[in-house]
Amino acid sequence: MREIRDRIAAWTRDGTPYALATVVGVRGSAPRDPGAAMAVSLDGEVVGSVSGGCVEGAVYESAREVLETGQAVVETYGISDDDAFAVGLTCGGILDVLVQPVRTPSLPAGGGFADVLTSIAEGEPVATATLTGAGGAGGAGGAGGAGGVGTTIAVWRDRVAGSLGVEGLDVAVVDDVRGMLEQGQTGTRHYGPAGERRLDDVAVFVSSFTPPPRLLVFGAIDFAGAVARLGVYLGYHVTVCDARPVFATRKRFPDAHEVVCEWPHRFLERTETDARTVVCVLTHDPKFDVPLLEVALRRPAAYIGAMGSRRTHEDRLQRLREAGLGEAELTRLRSPIGLDIGARSPEETAVSILAEVISGRWGGTGQPLGVTSGRIHEVRPDQLHSLPV
Repeated sequence: MREIRDRIAAWTRDGTPYALATVVGVRGSAPRDPGAAMAVSLDGEVVGSVSGGCVEGAVYESAREVLETGQAVVETYGISDDDAFAVGLTCGGILDVLVQPVRTPSLPAGGGFADVLTSIAEGEPVATATLTGAGGAGGAGGAGGAGGVGTTIAVWRDRVAGSLGVEGLDVAVVDDVRGMLEQGQTGTRHYGPAGERRLDDVAVFVSSFTPPPRLLVFGAIDFAGAVARLGVYLGYHVTVCDARPVFATRKRFPDAHEVVCEWPHRFLERTETDARTVVCVLTHDPKFDVPLLEVALRRPAAYIGAMGSRRTHEDRLQRLREAGLGEAELTRLRSPIGLDIGARSPEETAVSILAEVISGRWGGTGQPLGVTSGRIHEVRPDQLHSLPV
């Protein structure tokens, strides 16, 4: 929903009724992940996408009906590969899409939607938990006194807005949602009517909105500018850092969220990183990159890559060993940085680097899809968090 936040925030402020469609279930080779969202205003304006174009027309019609009835629904789109064109989902996967009306500056159950949108814009972690049915997406909901499909609560680290209709269910869901929020996870959880975790009578879809992951680019060179531009496009909060004031300027890196003039290792020492952080070391100068990598390889990060030739890489490894880093730490280093796609220009090199980041994040092989087999989008349980929804 982050990609459509600005538009629906404007509708919310203006009191414009709209329907919000969210992917809450995916089976097979569906084109979008859970959390993908599309909104349709009362006057027919559309923002966002739930399937990359496959079933948007059908979702649009459902949204118009929801705006008329005021009742949320869960629609299922998709059928077997042989008959996929009959329903429009050409990839053959199946999508469960929650379509819910938003008629006032609040969630359907009074969950403070305007506050949710504000938190997303300001980078404050927040999650929404929505009833999607009884026993799974597409069910009737309302089990054991819980609200109907579309009933939603908003959960922050320190507060909650709204209710699912049953105190025990609220307690269990809020507890689980806060754990999912810390991990940036989006997905469906199942409970008993009163919040029992051993049952699956009630399905609750959780959308976590965490601040964008960080992309730290060290070395104010042309390649850094291209990496910064692509990183912003992919949804990262991008910082470019270099110790040389003549190069580390806003004019040279207008796309970056931050440009810092400081010794790289000192900046990283005082900068928080987490399991989603990407570190790209493009200095390929020992006096900068060795002290920096000493710090980086001992910090949490999703990816740590360093630019340089194979000879530079071997020299760098030796220097890092002399600095006391062990083999387990050194195996985290991706160098020479990027995938082998024959890149030459800064822009092509940026694609190579970010392609390796994406591949590592989702367990991709880096091979052409035409020579691989099995599911294209294979998702492991530990990969439920994608880029912030």
